[in-house]
Amino acid sequence: MSADQPSHQSAVYEAHFTWTPVQLLSGAATKRLVAFRVDAQGVTLGGAPAKYAKQTAVVPWQDIEAVVLWQHDVIGGRPMSYVGLRRRPGAPPLPGQNARLSPEQTARLAPHVDHDVFLASRGVNLWTLDRERLTAAVRAFAPGVSVQDIPNA
Repeated sequence: MSADQPSHQSAVYEAHFTWTPVQLLSGAATKRLVAFRVDAQGVTLGGAPAKYAKQTAVVPWQDIEAVVLWQHDVIGGRPMSYVGLRRRPGAPPLPGQNARLSPEQTARLAPHVDHDVFLASRGVNLWTLDRERLTAAVRAFAPGVSVQDIPNA
């Protein structure tokens, strides 16, 4: 490996949830919850802090066709940012807060986003997404996987 190429370990991209009052009051603040991670195994989509273990999904690279960044307007007019995965056809369902939404519901919430991408997405909420580091990590671990933006409709 040359000096100008990062090691795989340094290429790992990991974002943590900020600590919430619930974590602080329950004594769980010593554990940093991963919101989103890109590493040699694939992509980790962290679950909501209150249901973290039940909703966290680790998606292997062989199931991922693209990492997708998208937004949709929420009440109050500010767009909410999301990061999701376009997965290969037939990939197993993922746990998460969106897992039970129907195609009709996701079309109503974000008509510009494919249903399957919506289900394999996490809101960038209580954490910060660094697009440059995300793109660098995807290139390091899965050069054939693109990072795509879906314009807000």
